[in-house]
Amino acid sequence: MKVKFSLFILLVFFVTGVKSQNIPSLERIEPAFWWAGMKNPKLQLLVHGDKIANREVSLTYPGVTLTKVNKVENPNYLFLDLQISSSATPGKFLISFTKKGLKAVKYNYEIKQRDLTSKGKQGVTNKDFVYLIMPDRFANGDKSNDIIKGMQEVSLHRDSMYSRHGGDLQGVINHLDYLQELGVTTVWLNPVLTNDQPRASYHGYANTENYKIDPRFGTNELYKKLVDELHKRDMKMIMDLVHNHFGSKHFTITDMPSKDWVHQWSKFTRSNFKDQVLFDPYASESDKKQMTDGWFDFHMPDVNQANPFLRNYITQSHIWWIEYANLDGFRLDTYAYNDAEYMAEWGKAIKAEYPKFTFFAETWVRGMPNQVYFTQGNTINRGFNTELLGVTDFQCLWGINEALNGKFGWDDGVNKLYTTIASDFMYQDATRNVVFLDNHDLSRFYSVVNEDFSKYKSGIAWLLTTRGIPQFYYGNEILMKGNSNPDGLVRSDFEGGWAGDKTNKFTVAGRTEKENEAFNYVKTLANYRKNNEVLQTGKLMQYVPENGMYVYFRYNADKTVMIVMNTNEKEESIKSERFSERTAGFSKAMNVISGEQLGSIETVKVPAKSVWVLELKK
Repeated sequence: MKVKFSLFILLVFFVTGVKSQNIPSLERIEPAFWWAGMKNPKLQLLVHGDKIANREVSLTYPGVTLTKVNKVENPNYLFLDLQISSSATPGKFLISFTKKGLKAVKYNYEIKQRDLTSKGKQGVTNKDFVYLIMPDRFANGDKSNDIIKGMQEVSLHRDSMYSRHGGDLQGVINHLDYLQELGVTTVWLNPVLTNDQPRASYHGYANTENYKIDPRFGTNELYKKLVDELHKRDMKMIMDLVHNHFGSKHFTITDMPSKDWVHQWSKFTRSNFKDQVLFDPYASESDKKQMTDGWFDFHMPDVNQANPFLRNYITQSHIWWIEYANLDGFRLDTYAYNDAEYMAEWGKAIKAEYPKFTFFAETWVRGMPNQVYFTQGNTINRGFNTELLGVTDFQCLWGINEALNGKFGWDDGVNKLYTTIASDFMYQDATRNVVFLDNHDLSRFYSVVNEDFSKYKSGIAWLLTTRGIPQFYYGNEILMKGNSNPDGLVRSDFEGGWAGDKTNKFTVAGRTEKENEAFNYVKTLANYRKNNEVLQTGKLMQYVPENGMYVYFRYNADKTVMIVMNTNEKEESIKSERFSERTAGFSKAMNVISGEQLGSIETVKVPAKSVWVLELKK
């Protein structure tokens, strides 16, 4: 999430204590159901209801034991500790809440059968190509859910960048064939949990529910259907999570279990957003506290992850979604602002339950050590294992931007990209990082390169041939543009996703000649990558750039691919003898994009501002 605050956010909210409100005797129990046979036998239920803590709790079911009833400051909450033994079988049982003189309140709880046949929970790896979608701006597949009466925001204005536009889960389902044709293997949606906030709720990063899809996107069942449809195509789903904060209208914020549910300050205090204080040996404790405990904005209360009930509540909700929807991966928002101890605990819990499941985190920082600091393995002497598998590789982003827009020099131009990749020795495994050219918070790549089509194609070629997991932002394949000032300008609608749109960019006929050229360029290289493990898991060897020319190889026992990046304003040639360590035994090549056969690789000429991807031949 971008550290930027909109003047359109009018809601001013600061927690000063526990609020009272009119709620039913039993408003909810979360999670509403669980599964038999989970590896972790412990389950903690959050119970919310009017003075529910004044009632006695009981349940009877073979294999399920109520081990403790936890009370907190607010009598409207109970936290029930359950032990579910390996002998417990799927079924339903009553949880009773009783008090003399009052009518008993009962909840029919269910232990479900786990689905062990799904293709899900398989993890997202460097074999994948991730496509990031902001659901509200991609396609409107169901007009009936555009406006939901009773919610905080009940308007729909496609001409406003801050209002909801009506895109939804059905819209994504309707265009899976399009994504599959493009070569996409994995879909990452910006958060889709309910964001029942008064303003700018479309982006999803201020959730007000942990177990419910926003009804303007669809239902829990439809979300699960989307994941199932992806799996039928051998594709995957990543869920976007926010640990750091809730929306101010979340029920646990409007009626807090305890004052320490969020980080409290004597007056409203934002984070200082300075990741350096986390590893600065000279940093003050007050700066560290403001970094992690300060709020993002008035409408995003910073939750206190030192509270054990909050920790359980968040972690269990994520395990619930993996099990319910058969997810394949998580993207973790605003990772640096979380409690590091808790996030390591969270990572262990996810890995213990789902060993193949993967997750990566947003670490919007500058500097390779700053980024490596958050990854697992204690590789730079952090002092403990963060359990974080990979990050969104902002350092490579800065590197490719400088390579394409900067002037070649000792530290500048493409040398910055080379030096960034050369620093991979700091990671436990850099191939778990997600490489990207832009996202929902950044200026679109086509605008970053000043709509230079040659530079655009160069960036795409690098993205799909370098190490790591490539991530693509919706609409870049049709040259969508926009500068992130403000963010809404990079979150435009995908033309053709709404009935009545003048053009349909999902089709060949709806795209311009240049848009089709861009689409086909991405499609050709993405599908080549999809069908050739050499660009997925192959080793990487790079050579020191010379005269604005950067050459690297991806290779395995079966294939060798040579990538030549010319960042100059004119055509340049290279002699392959310099690269004999990798070119030995090869005399010819195929241009992966054009299919052209090169009869000799002794001298390779590359047009200005271009990248050639060559599969070497004997």
